[in-house]
Amino acid sequence: MKKLLLTLSLSLLLQAGAALAQTLYVNPDADNDAADGSESAPYASLEKAVAIANELTGSGPITIKLFPGLYSLTDKVAIHPLRMLNDTTRFTVEAVVMPDDEDWLPTKMPVIQSISSNNSSTQFVHSTGLLVATSHVTIRGLKLLGSARPDVTYYYPISKEDETIGDMVVSQCYFVSEVHSSQIQGAIWAQGPKTSIDHCIFYNCRNAILLFRSVEDFSVTNSIIYGANESAVWMGPVERFTFKNNVIAGGNYVWVRPGGSSPAYKFIDCVMVDNEHYMGYYGSNGLVETTNNKNFVETNVVKKGEAELVIRKEPAYPINYLHLTPESVGYGLNAGIFNKPKSSSGM
Repeated sequence: MKKLLLTLSLSLLLQAGAALAQTLYVNPDADNDAADGSESAPYASLEKAVAIANELTGSGPITIKLFPGLYSLTDKVAIHPLRMLNDTTRFTVEAVVMPDDEDWLPTKMPVIQSISSNNSSTQFVHSTGLLVATSHVTIRGLKLLGSARPDVTYYYPISKEDETIGDMVVSQCYFVSEVHSSQIQGAIWAQGPKTSIDHCIFYNCRNAILLFRSVEDFSVTNSIIYGANESAVWMGPVERFTFKNNVIAGGNYVWVRPGGSSPAYKFIDCVMVDNEHYMGYYGSNGLVETTNNKNFVETNVVKKGEAELVIRKEPAYPINYLHLTPESVGYGLNAGIFNKPKSSSGM
């Protein structure tokens, strides 16, 4: 009898936990935002889905799933739920079809672009796309473009401004910038601890990753940063971080650090080729190259060779566009948006 009661109790607890969880769906081709957010009646805008999710109470996970299509943000979308979150009950924004799914195609990737004017004055006037304003947030499987507004100078597709919050995960995402039409000043601008960036591609962003205040215990892994026309990474002094299995190529500075500092950076199993400069710091006249690398630890870092990307030559996207070609140095690292490499011949 006791065993039966225990089994029933556990079953009820599991059902209660499931009831607290909430999954909302969004389709930019849907009719309007008056739907209920279910898979069969999705919201039409990401703004509506996040606004509803922010008001949910309880303690279960929140997931917002995005169908393929173009999402135009008319203002920043701030994630700040009432619901209690932790490592296992997260707030997740992700694609319905993820890059490792068998039926994934580039055309099935949700595309997010801001058409908002400047919408934040934190530190300076700028525009933000997704503002992560709580801990325990995951963003997965999205393609984020630069701002289409000509009056926006500084645009950040994903930002975390509050240095007291942590645990933000960004994975399997593209960040694609075009300096003359849709600039990205910094793809991910994250203050605070525990930022994890994995299997992402940053293409022609002015800066890929910006980490300034209270930075600790962060990681960048399995990612490609190509054509960063200012720098691949800006970061202050920090001891606990992982920078592994990444490719940085075709850019200006690989790394920028505070002036006068000599942090003990560790780079492991990386390719860093065809960049104008390696390390720099920001001085009174802008970026200055430095050769003071005495505290660096480099393990299996390749600095010679060519890194070429698969580009779109035909109307259809190659399935592995903006990934390294098989002839490129670092191809064997399998950096890019796929956890499992896909054939280069797929369309």
